[in-house]
Amino acid sequence: MTLYIPDTNCILQSQVDLAPHTSLRVGGKAQWYVAPKDSEQLQASLLWAQEEQLPITFLGGGSNLLISDRGLSGLIISARHFRNLTIDEDNATITAAAGLPLATVAWKAAKRGWSGLEWAVGIPGTVGGSVVMNAGAHGACMGDALLEIIVATAEGKLERLTPADLEFRYRTSNLQNRPRWVMEATFQLQPGYSRETITEQTRANLNQRRSSQPYDKPSCGSVFRNPKEQAAGWLIEQAGLKGYQVGGAQVAHRHANFILNCGQAKAQDIYQIIEHIQEKVEQQWSILLQPEVKLLGEF
Repeated sequence: MTLYIPDTNCILQSQVDLAPHTSLRVGGKAQWYVAPKDSEQLQASLLWAQEEQLPITFLGGGSNLLISDRGLSGLIISARHFRNLTIDEDNATITAAAGLPLATVAWKAAKRGWSGLEWAVGIPGTVGGSVVMNAGAHGACMGDALLEIIVATAEGKLERLTPADLEFRYRTSNLQNRPRWVMEATFQLQPGYSRETITEQTRANLNQRRSSQPYDKPSCGSVFRNPKEQAAGWLIEQAGLKGYQVGGAQVAHRHANFILNCGQAKAQDIYQIIEHIQEKVEQQWSILLQPEVKLLGEF
């Protein structure tokens, strides 16, 4: 079924398969799905959902999500058309729309000799999702380089927020708990470096991630947050769980904090592995691993 929101050419679709929209390639169908092409269509979609009293889920690149096989109720809003990028050469800032891959922004900065996003080149997510989860690597995170963001509220209004408003903590922000959706983010970079130096460091960071993490099969990135005591991957490996498999899902041999879709995996397979890892690690180390991946829907 397809609906059109008057005066905006915004198309709403029902029962859309969400698996192709996630990096794990699993998950059921969306009750309603929309991919707005501009802020006007986004605002119209938000107002429609509010009028219909439907819950709203904002979907970026889908790299940090596990969507239930039962699908998601309400309206799923995809940011895939929000990919604009603006560079301010005088102030060394880059403004990127929510649906743009964070790695693209990192390379744009590196090629200008601007420091601040060298760490971000291997992050698989989009700008919007990376802000929401305060993505990080190599000892740095989004909060270090972010200048401001623009979000849309459930009522369709736009707000400008600074990092101080977001209450950034390790792999989280208050955007995860409030009905606001990132439209764009502006990064403050540090000029004055040679292009060769920043590009070399950026490439080195990417090579390090590629050599230590699996990229040959679909995954959601790191599954668990690193506890204070020890890296999650080390704990999982010491529990003897590398290669552990349920259905078409498997704990990666290269990095134990990754769960791979080895073909025809179901979301429930991956969820069962998550629970099994938590149980075994807690038994051995008295540490309950907390998921970094966001679970959506019923499991």
